[in-house]
Amino acid sequence: MQAFLKKFWKEQSIDMEQLEITSEQSFKTHNDLPLARIKRIMKSDEDVRMISARARVKSTRCPFAAHSSAQAEAPVLFAKACELFILELTLRSWCYSEQSKRVHPARKTLQKEDISAAIHKTENFDFLVDSVGRSAPPPPPQP
Repeated sequence: MQAFLKKFWKEQSIDMEQLEITSEQSFKTHNDLPLARIKRIMKSDEDVRMISARARVKSTRCPFAAHSSAQAEAPVLFAKACELFILELTLRSWCYSEQSKRVHPARKTLQKEDISAAIHKTENFDFLVDSVGRSAPPPPPQP
């Protein structure tokens, strides 16, 4: 799994470095999650008083900092972070699914147990443990 994760993060880094941003609008539209929903989720948190219209990108390692307009909306950056989080959780779940195929070779889809295993076995996902609980392993296949 570590090899898959290393390859995943390397590919993501290369994709971000090669991302061509010609305008602020093209930056806003280059994500897979709906920004309106991201903003609504951010505003639902009591600790978030106001979502800044713009947040300065301070990191020189950030590929967007190379552009003359090194400003991005906070929800856009949050959307990208969510996208990466979902991708990594899916990759880890897939790895556990592949391990389960030794016992249940007919499986072709991710199951709740795979996601639960990924969450329980990854320290960074500890905040999700209460959300998924402990899942029982799937029953053995019927002959």
